[in-house]
Amino acid sequence: MSKIAAAERRGISGPGYQDVEGGASMPEEQRIHFWSDTNVPVNIKERLSGQLIEVYIQLDNLTKFVELNHDGFRKILKKHDKMTSTELMGKLMPTVSNMLAKEQRKRALETLKESVVHEFAIISHGGGEPEAEQELGRHRRDQLTFERNTVWREMVAMQRRGTNVVVGGDRQKLGAKELDVPAVVKRNRKQITAILVSLTVFAVLLNVKIFGKPQEQNCAALLAFVSLLWCTEALPLYITSTLIPLLAVTLRVLTKQQDGRTIRLTPQEAAPQVFHAMFSQVVMLLLGGFAIAGALSKHFIAKSMATAILSRVGRQPHWVLLANMLVATFLSMFISNVAAPVLCFGLVQPILRTYAAGHPVSASLVMGIALASNVGGMTSPISSPQNIFAIERMVLIGSTPSWLQWFAIALPISILVDLLCWALLLVVYRPGKEVTELRPLKPNKDPWTATQLYVMFVSVATVGLWCANTTLERYTGEMGTLAIIPLVAFFGTGVLGKDDWNGFLWDVVMLAMGGLALGECVKSSGLLSTIAGEIGEVVGGLGLWPVLMIFCALVLVCTTFISHTVGAMIILPIVQSVGEDMSDPHPKLLVMGAALMCSGAMGLPVSGFPNMNAIALEDGTGKTYVTTKDFLKVGLLGSVFAFGVINTLGYFIMLALGF
Repeated sequence: MSKIAAAERRGISGPGYQDVEGGASMPEEQRIHFWSDTNVPVNIKERLSGQLIEVYIQLDNLTKFVELNHDGFRKILKKHDKMTSTELMGKLMPTVSNMLAKEQRKRALETLKESVVHEFAIISHGGGEPEAEQELGRHRRDQLTFERNTVWREMVAMQRRGTNVVVGGDRQKLGAKELDVPAVVKRNRKQITAILVSLTVFAVLLNVKIFGKPQEQNCAALLAFVSLLWCTEALPLYITSTLIPLLAVTLRVLTKQQDGRTIRLTPQEAAPQVFHAMFSQVVMLLLGGFAIAGALSKHFIAKSMATAILSRVGRQPHWVLLANMLVATFLSMFISNVAAPVLCFGLVQPILRTYAAGHPVSASLVMGIALASNVGGMTSPISSPQNIFAIERMVLIGSTPSWLQWFAIALPISILVDLLCWALLLVVYRPGKEVTELRPLKPNKDPWTATQLYVMFVSVATVGLWCANTTLERYTGEMGTLAIIPLVAFFGTGVLGKDDWNGFLWDVVMLAMGGLALGECVKSSGLLSTIAGEIGEVVGGLGLWPVLMIFCALVLVCTTFISHTVGAMIILPIVQSVGEDMSDPHPKLLVMGAALMCSGAMGLPVSGFPNMNAIALEDGTGKTYVTTKDFLKVGLLGSVFAFGVINTLGYFIMLALGF
């Protein structure tokens, strides 16, 4: 304010203005006239106005800091009491509050802000304080926007630098303007080789006659091409899926029956049919499952429930291991076996940080959660994508299992496989030999909020309706219709927002849509019935049980090396068709058994997302907690356990339920 008074004392005034001597201030009315006079240099007014704006913003930031400083101390003490089960906040917080004097400091700062607004109004707005306050508020918002954009740009730059380091090393080596094609080819040699091999196989199958009908021949080429791209992951899986409708239409693999003859559809007729096949109840079930998983995760319901369970199992390593495995399997039932291991690995971080990488305790925990999450992929129709594909196959059969039927089959299998894997981990790692007690997890004592209760009600109600779908299908048609309920209930009320919608696993949705389109192609072209007929002749003399074991063994071998989802998309249509053509048809049983076996394949780090997540988990020094050797020791045997349980206990349960 001294600069303003100095300017006024120097007599920068026109005729009719009185110079003020001895540092005295002008009367306020005279000051307003003084600064409104056109003879006052504009640069002085602009400089002083700019300095007042800067002071106002700094005072506003300081006011917010006073509030944040007090709240920060309060939250630190609250967290300390929660983690240590003490009552330190009640003793120290009054002293901290007295020292910080939040309210007193805020009042002083507000008084200073009012003074700045007053001076700014005199200099820039002829004494109008409302207009001055409005302009200062606008400058404050502009500054906040600028700071946020600056932080965002810095984060983007860091991400770009990180990407350059990972992908190409020093950017200067490749040049800032020109792309070094040989370097790109060298880095992506395997990917390019896989694409070239796939294209070669595609071209050969299009031109070498194997099947009698052109639509079957073209469909075989299409099937081989996309299967190779999926298995090698030369292109992202969801991008390969987008090729299917394009190739299906241009190769004319779709047909129709007319006057007892099979006629190939024209591209104009095929395009609507293939796009119609791509959107079905499978997509709605995926979206409904994503909505439930997103709400349970966003509002910390899944974490709170898991923590409540794990904090009550004691400290002995073998019980802690079993509890973590069962929690991972249970969470997979509702938030998918993709999200469940991520959450569970986060929960056991306090334990993992206590032991070095490779320690029996840390290795057994990481492997236990990974194996249990894979097993959890069996537990419900929405726990993994392969289950969704199995339901779609059963829809085509005309007999969709209810959720209760799925639970009746999958839960006993999952629990028994978990127990067998737990025993295997205890034998292999012997975590209780060196450590008798583990660090316990602190229970969550925060009360449930209204939003959390609402999310739990909607989720339980939706699952209940899915379980009762057999009774409700005359009103709802399909389970996919009921999947709309959580979408509307969560997004319509603000429980989930646009960012949550954008965060859905749309690559999985696109992968599912591509699988549906491929299924329509192999069925409509007649290729599926031809292949199934050939396989049926090989297994024609065998009973249902040997056929189930053969297909489960095939699924186990394939999905150990390739994605569970991809294996289901390729194999399940064949399983369904063979089951329908058997003398004693049980296609539903074979499809269900093969789908469960997809989740039971867990012998390598690439066998499913839980394994990939486990192998990537590192300690503070950058060392991984488990290696490929760990998966070969326990993952392969775990897969064998799953194979045995599905083909014994699972087989008899499915028969008892009329599958």
